Amino acid sequence: MLYIVLMLILLLSALAGLGAVFKNNFGGSNSETALQIIAGLFVTTIIWTVLAFFIPLNSTVELVTLLIGLCAFFYFKVYLQFWKFIGENSILFLSISLLIIFVGSYYPFILDHFGYYVPTIKWLSEVGLVQGISNLDLLLGQNSFWHVFQAGFSHLSDPFLRVNVLMLIVYLIYVMEKKAWIHLLFFPILYLFTQSPSTDLPAIVLSLIILNEVFSSSKNARFLFALSTFVFAIKPTMIWLPLFIFLYGLLILKSNYKFLFAGTFVLLIFIFKNIWTFGFPIFPVQFIDLELSWKPNPQLLQNSSEMAIMKTYDMQYTYEEITQFSKLEYIKNWLFLDGLKSIIHLLFILSLVTFSVFAFLKKSKLIWILFISILIKSILVLLFSAQYRFFFDVFFVIFFVLFYQVLSKKLILPIFVALSIVIVGFLSFPQLVRTYLPSFKLGSFMSGFSKTQLIKPSSFELNKYKTHQIGNLKFNVVEGYVFSFDTPIPAISPQFIQEDLDAGIFPQLKGKTLKEGFIWRKISFEEKEKIQIILKDFAP
Repeated sequence: MLYIVLMLILLLSALAGLGAVFKNNFGGSNSETALQIIAGLFVTTIIWTVLAFFIPLNSTVELVTLLIGLCAFFYFKVYLQFWKFIGENSILFLSISLLIIFVGSYYPFILDHFGYYVPTIKWLSEVGLVQGISNLDLLLGQNSFWHVFQAGFSHLSDPFLRVNVLMLIVYLIYVMEKKAWIHLLFFPILYLFTQSPSTDLPAIVLSLIILNEVFSSSKNARFLFALSTFVFAIKPTMIWLPLFIFLYGLLILKSNYKFLFAGTFVLLIFIFKNIWTFGFPIFPVQFIDLELSWKPNPQLLQNSSEMAIMKTYDMQYTYEEITQFSKLEYIKNWLFLDGLKSIIHLLFILSLVTFSVFAFLKKSKLIWILFISILIKSILVLLFSAQYRFFFDVFFVIFFVLFYQVLSKKLILPIFVALSIVIVGFLSFPQLVRTYLPSFKLGSFMSGFSKTQLIKPSSFELNKYKTHQIGNLKFNVVEGYVFSFDTPIPAISPQFIQEDLDAGIFPQLKGKTLKEGFIWRKISFEEKEKIQIILKDFAP
């Protein structure tokens, strides 16, 4: 916890200072501390993304950024804003902040933390954006903007990767500045995403902030559209947000087309980044084939597509079984899966129906624009991969729209406290979760409370691996585990090695260094035998 407190003091100050430098680009007033921090976060990430094409986001990049931010923090006297804010909200702000820091200090338990987040951050911080890295491990081709931001601060400021705690504290500042108390009801759920640099938390938080700005009649279309495309670059399943802000600026604010410039620039960087690392404009969709030499092997892309469909059904059916479903079975089996997923799916459909009725009764152009945007996103998700995590954000949006004018602070605070107690208990006593909620699979990966987390956040260490070489690629493979979260790069997960073997291919260096990128080539019989020996320790 102590480490997180120090990280927060350092990064909140630096980002607020950087936000002050770019204040004119988003038009906020001196009292909007949260939006100023978000502006600093936004600009820093965009600059770092461009830099990552050329250099690693190492400690030098971090140190220079911190120095500029801290100098600006004192030069523009931003500390007076913080002092005023804390003076006006000291008890409530400090109490909730302490709670956020506490839940953020638990062990990470989201599996993507080990298989995707940490490896991606390692590559960005040690090498940068690498051409064709999806040939090494398909997941590495994503490179979310959020992991660019985390990578840049992963050396001195936040080595334990708790940047989501920072984002939730910024959200808290925003809620208290705007006195938009309904947002507090979202915090207990978001606690579950603070132990890892999960893209879900910043995507949900920033979308709710943007939504609140719109429903507060903000006319700053340029900043809102730029920020909405930034959220899309963090998590592309948030496609409804830039669509909503585009329609809001065009149809309601009647804004000049120039409000699209900054957001379009962000979108172009996002597309170029995907082409550079994955070979296609949007990961993991095979859309607009540019016939690039570093695009992934077609069979691996087919495997990914089939896996996405099986995950839609919570791996309860094989791909062959799913392809045999009739149209009715395709829907029915998704709605009535065994376990918790079925409840989530039914609630999702019920939420969309409720929202449509609400929009019809309200007869508000703004509500209809939002509903259409959400509906388009929902249809796309249902068509490609209807996993609950891809439409999880819709619940937050619909709840906000339905109740933001209904619930009072007096009612919200006790509900918030009660839900917070439940979630802290949820994290502290995972055995109860495994006993009473067995369908919540992540419960088996929770580790409970540890005294050491009062000083530094709980984290796992393995550091067991073997080094092998196939062709011109020398690589590391984890021992005794399936994910390469702390294996030195270049590391390949055993599962992806198996997929390469099945496809009869293996990644190779394009040149002589990691920075030059990766391609794939077919392997010889001798190389197949060597790969089989590598995988023998991982045989089921």
